Amino acid sequence: MTIRIEHGDLDRWVVTMDRATSAMPDEATRVVAKGALNIKTDARGRSGRPRRAPAYPESIGYDIWQGLRGPVAEIGPDKLRRQGALGNLLEYGSVHNPPHPHMIPAAEAEQPRFERAMEALAERLLEER
Repeated sequence: MTIRIEHGDLDRWVVTMDRATSAMPDEATRVVAKGALNIKTDARGRSGRPRRAPAYPESIGYDIWQGLRGPVAEIGPDKLRRQGALGNLLEYGSVHNPPHPHMIPAAEAEQPRFERAMEALAERLLEER
C-alpha cells in the first residue's frame, strides 16, 4: 500500500508565511510609528497651553525600539525637557489642581485606528503571493 500526499497547498502556505514574517517587523514598525505620532499630536492638542506650564505640550514625544515581540513605542512627556516633569501632575491632578487628562484619552482615541491598521497589515501580508 502506497500513500501519496499532495503538499502543493502546504508549500504555498509556507512561502506566504515566510514572506509575511520577513516583512512584518519593518511594516509593523511603520504602523507603530504612525500610531505613536498620532497619539503625540492628539495629546499635545488636548493638553492645551496650561497657563503655568506653556512649554509642557512640546515636551510630549515618543521613542520607538524593537522589543522581543516586535516594535514598542513609549509616548509621553520627556522629563528632561522643559516642564516635561509636570506630566503626571497635569494628567492626574493634585490636591490643589484638578486633573486634565490628555495622554490617556489620546491613546484611547488612537486604539481603534491602530488595531484596524495592524489587521489590514496582517491581511495584506498574508494575501501577497
